[in-house]
Amino acid sequence: MPTLLHVDSSPMGETSISRRLTREFVHCWRAAHPAGEVIARDLASTVMAPVTAAWIAANYTPAESRTPEQNELLAPSTELTRELLRADESVIGVPMHNWGPASSFKLWADQIARFGETILLTPSGMKGNLGAKKITCFVAAGRSYRPGAEDPSRNHLVPWLRTFWQNLGVTDLQIHFIDSSAAIRSRKISQEAFLAPHLAQVDSLFEHTSLR
Repeated sequence: MPTLLHVDSSPMGETSISRRLTREFVHCWRAAHPAGEVIARDLASTVMAPVTAAWIAANYTPAESRTPEQNELLAPSTELTRELLRADESVIGVPMHNWGPASSFKLWADQIARFGETILLTPSGMKGNLGAKKITCFVAAGRSYRPGAEDPSRNHLVPWLRTFWQNLGVTDLQIHFIDSSAAIRSRKISQEAFLAPHLAQVDSLFEHTSLR
């Protein structure tokens, strides 16, 4: 039975562009995999502590050598990491905040970078352990970063995501970048009109199946 991990990180609720697109992806995925399971993780409502020196020490300690206190410290991270490892693929919504990821997503990313879990220590160095996973990210930004925009080089988020997932071993990675959503706030376009072509793009990812 295939399993999908559905991760949202936007704090904007129903007005969130990235949430709307991940929700459409999940809808299509369920239609394509009627017997499949979806694990939902809303990072905006998940309490995650910043990484500390004690957490780092516990992370570097081999699992068989950790103290009960270290295991307790890593327990929230272990839960998040096991969700990711359990799923065959993940769909993730990431809004751009101040040219980088939303704070909740960054906290999650730090929690799932785990030695012996998503990262293996080998004689030749570190090796990502997610090579069998498929990751689809929907990145939403208010400003325009497309070629010809004022400064497309300020899009630091997409390169950051590629670096992060590639270092965890992911080779099947799709990043869909949706910018210029500030036009909705300025009432230059309605949210539904803005979303229409992007929702159609999500549907096209599943065009080999009957979605409705």
